[in-house]
Amino acid sequence: MNRQALHVPDRQMEGGASGYLTIDLAALRRNYRKLSAMVAPAMAAAVVKADAYGLGSQPVSSALHAEGCRHLFVAHLVEAVKLRPLLPSDTQIFVLNGLQPETEITCAEADIVPVLNSLEQFRRWSLTARKLGRVLPAVLQFDTGMSRLGVPPEERTALAAELEGGGNIEILFIMSHLACADEADNRQNAEQLGEIGRIAAEFPGLSVCFANSGGIFLGDDYHGVLSRPGIALYGGAPMAGTPNPMEPVVRLDVAVIQTRTVPTGTRVGYGGAHVTSVETKLATIAAGYADGLPRCLGHRGAVFYEGVRLPIVGRVSMDSITVDITALPDGTLALGSLVEVLGPNQTLEDLAEAAGTISYEILTSLGRRYERRYR
Repeated sequence: MNRQALHVPDRQMEGGASGYLTIDLAALRRNYRKLSAMVAPAMAAAVVKADAYGLGSQPVSSALHAEGCRHLFVAHLVEAVKLRPLLPSDTQIFVLNGLQPETEITCAEADIVPVLNSLEQFRRWSLTARKLGRVLPAVLQFDTGMSRLGVPPEERTALAAELEGGGNIEILFIMSHLACADEADNRQNAEQLGEIGRIAAEFPGLSVCFANSGGIFLGDDYHGVLSRPGIALYGGAPMAGTPNPMEPVVRLDVAVIQTRTVPTGTRVGYGGAHVTSVETKLATIAAGYADGLPRCLGHRGAVFYEGVRLPIVGRVSMDSITVDITALPDGTLALGSLVEVLGPNQTLEDLAEAAGTISYEILTSLGRRYERRYR
């Protein structure tokens, strides 16, 4: 028999994987290049927390370093400690959440820079510097209206006094985080910009790091000396309601496990949540909510095959999803065929909208059972 008759995939997936997750590092680098040009003469960092939004912090960070990125942000110290030995020494790694008690020595010895979010964190880092007899670098984050992380307004006066009185911490810059940067017309953006300006006046001589992905597109006033894009690097839309200017970085193709034709009135999936109204051709594909495809995609989402939309029917299971393939000619799909979950016909934003969530959650949830291909 020929390959077409057997529906043999072009390439056998390693280790019995459920599909291919393809990460285009060249597109990632072009996205970084684009964002860097937008903020020049300021610099662009990269946010690689949560394993580079689920795409692999080591290959992503190495690709970004090759493109000239020298500033990386993670959320937790454990991420930074794992990443530090994998990158050249000229890379600065910053920990956005600051440090938990008793982890300061580990941070200092690993040459990692904490983002200090409170007077308590500042004092503990200062004490560590005295113990080590060194000047330690740090970043100060201030709360400008998001009420999540950062030195609160009531601590600013005391912090300023302690900065004047001690010289064992080198403050590289001050920063804050925009809560609504993806909404260009949201007035909170201007309010936070005004607040970071007032803070900069209270702490003279310190440079500002302010813009996230959306903030870069708000204009020069938001850039500071260092921007820190995240989702835009990975191809996600930085601004709501406008065309996405970034290149897609991720493609996901999932294998078919089984196909069948069922008569009218057939129940499909857990709970019999879907009942066919006509004779229906079905395919079961090898990914589910354990692989980052939310359960709520049932009856709402779809996959694609050569541009044809194949709706999800019934509930999403842990390891599989059933789709209606009636729109395809008989025999088009069989064991081992690949359907597109993310790609030219379905963007991160499309899938997120169908699931009632955001592209960040989709991206960071993609599981480890896919065969990852970097190109």
